[in-house]
Amino acid sequence: MSLRQEKPTVLVVDDEREHADSIVESLGRLPVRAMAVYTGEDALEIIDSQCIDVIITDLKLGTQTNGLVVLDRALQRDPNTKVILVTAYATIDTCKQAMRRGAYDYLVKPIQIDQLRALVAQAAQEASRLARVCQKDERPQFVFEGVIGASPAMERVIEIARRVAPTSISVLIEGPSGSGKEILARAIHNNSLRRQRPFQPVNCAGLTETLLESELFGHVKGAFTGAIADRKGLFELANGGTLFLDEIGDMPLAMQAKLLRVLEDGVVVPVGSTRPVMVDVRLISATNHDFQKLISENKFREDLYFRIKGVNIVLPALRERPEDIPLLVEHFVRQAAEEIGSPVKGITQAAMGILTSYHWPGNIRQLRHTIRTMVVLCDRPMLDIQDIPPEISPRPQLAAGPAQTTAELAGVSLEELERQAIAQTLAKTGGNREKAAKILGIGERTLYRKIKEYKL
Repeated sequence: MSLRQEKPTVLVVDDEREHADSIVESLGRLPVRAMAVYTGEDALEIIDSQCIDVIITDLKLGTQTNGLVVLDRALQRDPNTKVILVTAYATIDTCKQAMRRGAYDYLVKPIQIDQLRALVAQAAQEASRLARVCQKDERPQFVFEGVIGASPAMERVIEIARRVAPTSISVLIEGPSGSGKEILARAIHNNSLRRQRPFQPVNCAGLTETLLESELFGHVKGAFTGAIADRKGLFELANGGTLFLDEIGDMPLAMQAKLLRVLEDGVVVPVGSTRPVMVDVRLISATNHDFQKLISENKFREDLYFRIKGVNIVLPALRERPEDIPLLVEHFVRQAAEEIGSPVKGITQAAMGILTSYHWPGNIRQLRHTIRTMVVLCDRPMLDIQDIPPEISPRPQLAAGPAQTTAELAGVSLEELERQAIAQTLAKTGGNREKAAKILGIGERTLYRKIKEYKL
């Protein structure tokens, strides 16, 4: 880990050496440490090895590593880096693309030195307030503060989360129960400018309007039976930070109207009080419901939906991204073993194959609980098939009748049938590849190749 310098670091990237050096010289009056590189490739090396607070980069750098590539790498390494693009070819599309990708601002050549200094000073001041710590070594691929995945669907989720985190825009996370909505919400908060302030979660499901109103807005002493003292609500407790409304689709309609008013006015009034309280809160909401259906059934206000929807992120069910299961399993094994001091170091390929082929109706929550249970009960270095709970591990099936077989096989690819057959045979033989190959009627080399092909 590398702490940032006392003075914010500014990197100037321009293939015109004289222009780059003149910018560095013009920043000499500011309380920053400025340096210049003259190729996009050199810029990427600096970004990967040092903590950079502000980057000023020309859009066109004479190679394929242009300013947008520098922008993307900088934000990938640290979403809070301020990147200012410089261009002589300003078009609306170019500017929109840069800002969409997370640029702090842009300047059009010829640069006005006073404008540049003011912009860099503002960006550097924001960066120094964060007092961030950045990672010199490569971060694990597609890991975003506990959000783990290598599938295209999760790549997209993480990309959107990285883009939206440094902003204050509202976020709506949709996904089935147990898919990791709160984990993603915390990750967004922890990568935002509000991360030094509180993250306050509340589950809206199962709470009456009265209880939820008190929970969110607070109450004064005597407001209702049992209100024996003043109590701040979550909006006040989260002031300056993030409020996470889980299962917002279950919020009572009357409460939805009150929430909408707070979001529009930025003011809460505790139950039983007439004194308004100003609040500054970023809202992240989550649901496992279909909002369009709720709105059509008059169970959710359309105006509130558009208010909370700023950016929409859809988390897929675990069964829709089986390629992520091995990554999650390894993470949960490591996590559980460290927490309880278990001798478990990993998991066999045969056991991993069974876990990967399971449909996980409870999603990540069920997988995490299953792995933790397996680790707790295992006293060996490697988890194996016998450690998998019986409701998950496949068991030998009785021969099915023609009608049942047809129904079960309809729409299933030959590759999937082969994968299931290999996984179940490995389970039946306790992971013995020689026995499994004989049962399947194939050679051991063929079986080994298939195991690698299907990641069993």
